[in-house]
Amino acid sequence: MNPDQTTPALSIKGLRKSFGRPAVDDLALNVRAGEFYLLLGPNGAGKTTTLRMVSGLLKPDAGEIRIFGIDAIADPVAAKRITGWLSDEPMIYDKLTPLEYLEFVAGLWSVEASVAAARARELLGWLNLEAHARERCEGFSRGMRQKVALAGALVHDPKLIILDEPLTGLDAGSARMVKDVLAEKVRADASVVMTTHILEIAERMADRIGVISGGRLVAEGTLAELRDQFGRGQASLEDMFLTIVEQDRAAE
Repeated sequence: MNPDQTTPALSIKGLRKSFGRPAVDDLALNVRAGEFYLLLGPNGAGKTTTLRMVSGLLKPDAGEIRIFGIDAIADPVAAKRITGWLSDEPMIYDKLTPLEYLEFVAGLWSVEASVAAARARELLGWLNLEAHARERCEGFSRGMRQKVALAGALVHDPKLIILDEPLTGLDAGSARMVKDVLAEKVRADASVVMTTHILEIAERMADRIGVISGGRLVAEGTLAELRDQFGRGQASLEDMFLTIVEQDRAAE
């Protein structure tokens, strides 16, 4: 993490969203610049709703979202220019090739053509998609589609990368490629916020981990800090996660 980057990559305060009942309930969290932040929680905890609000796909009922100091609610276009979003379901255009898709996405963000072409080649290389760069996406496997979607989320070189369960349905090789690309982006001072049910990812990659339950942040820290607080220094992340969620539910 670059210590000179003092503005938070993501700052959330008092965030609320209800769908008949609260899905996100007065959520507050900060993600540091250059940080890999894992957001964990049980099904229905509010993780996806939170990330969709941060990415501008959902309007909050209340609260504040700032991305590198930009008010993402008041100025969503400026916030989106420096944000990459990848959902758990890859959304690409089947009739386009990966190269055409990346050219299209880069054009949406007004990336200069030669810069976009260089980034596309780099991303397709990292994700082992060069051999399929000129094939239509309609015949691709889920893993290949997910990698193309990830390349599309990164082609405009976002400072904040938001990923909702990006490894769902990927084989081990594809998952490794995605993890390597994300690690490279963090080394280049991008910030990553990611949800996952694969706790090994959190243990190996996260700078900090936040646990959300009932739409609220109920625990946060490095793996060592969480172990000191919830695991007596030895517990696995799975054991700590279950303890944190059970304690929160018991306190309701």
